[in-house]
Amino acid sequence: MKGPLFYSKILLFGEYGIIKDSRGLSIPYNFFKGALKKSKNLSGAALKSNENLKRFAGHLETVQEDTSIEVAFDLELLRSDLAEGMYFDSSIPQGYGVGSSGALVAAIYDRYAIGKITVLENLTREKLLKLKGIFGRMESYFHGKSSGLDPLNSYLSLPILINSQDNIESTSIPSQHSEGKGAVFLLDSGMVGETAPMVQIFMEKMKQEGFRQVLKDQFIRYTDACVEDFISGNVKSLFGNIKQLSHVVLDHFKPMIPKEFHQLWKQGIETNAYYLKLCGSGGGGYILGFTEDLSKARKALKGHRLEVVYNF
Repeated sequence: MKGPLFYSKILLFGEYGIIKDSRGLSIPYNFFKGALKKSKNLSGAALKSNENLKRFAGHLETVQEDTSIEVAFDLELLRSDLAEGMYFDSSIPQGYGVGSSGALVAAIYDRYAIGKITVLENLTREKLLKLKGIFGRMESYFHGKSSGLDPLNSYLSLPILINSQDNIESTSIPSQHSEGKGAVFLLDSGMVGETAPMVQIFMEKMKQEGFRQVLKDQFIRYTDACVEDFISGNVKSLFGNIKQLSHVVLDHFKPMIPKEFHQLWKQGIETNAYYLKLCGSGGGGYILGFTEDLSKARKALKGHRLEVVYNF
C-alpha cells in the first residue's frame, strides 16, 4: 500500500490573529510531503509512527462518538492496516510550523472516513467549515487545541483564505515570477518549536488590556492588510505593511522569537533588506522572511539557510 501524497503548508499571514478573528492566508508547500505506507519489518521512525497511529486510532473513536461532529471512520480497516505495519512516511519536519500533524490527519481522513467530503465535489462554505471542524477535532490529539486549518490545507492542496473563524474559502494567489527579485523564504532557526507552550504564553498575554489593544489596533490591522495586498498582487503596499507587522511582532511577541534571532529581526527592519515574521506559533522551527531583493537578503543573512517559497 502506498497512499496519496499530502503536502506541508505555510500560514503566510494570520498566526495568532486568526484565534481572534483576523484574516489569514494559508498556502500548500510541496517541498515537504507525507504518505501512508506499509512495511512488514518496522524499525526506527516507521515503528514509532505505527505505535503513535495505534494511539491515534483510540482518539478517533472518541471523535466519532462526539455528537457535535458528524464523522465516522472505518476503524476496523484502520486497525487491521496498523497490525500489518502501516505508518506515515513523511519528510515534513515536526515542530517547524509547516503542518506535520496536518498532513497526517488529512491522510487518515482521506483513507478511513466513511462518506467523506472529497476534493472533487463543489466545496461550499458549509462543506469547508464542516471539514475544518472534523479536522480540528482530529488534530486536537496532537496540539490540545486545533483550528483544523493545517489538515484542511493539506487535504485540499489549495490556498485557503480565512476571512473569519466561520468564513473560509479556497482562493487563488497571483502566479509566481520565477525571474523576480523578490521572495518569500523560510529561515531555519535550527531548533524545534512546541505549539502548546507558545499558545499558552499568548493566552496569558491576552489577559492584559494593553496587549489586547495592540492585537486589535496593530497586529490584526496589518495582518488583514497583508492578506489583501498579497491576494491582489499589490507588492509595494505589501512590503510596507509587512515591515509594520514585523515591528509589532518584535515589540510584543518576543517570547515567540528565539533569542538568537532578536538582533537579525531588528536588523531586517532597520536595513529594509528583509522582514521576518512568525511561521506558525514560533518558539523555534522556521521563521518566515519577505524580501524585495533576494540576493541582498542572502548577503545580510549569510550563514543561514534560506528556502525560497514564492517569488515576486
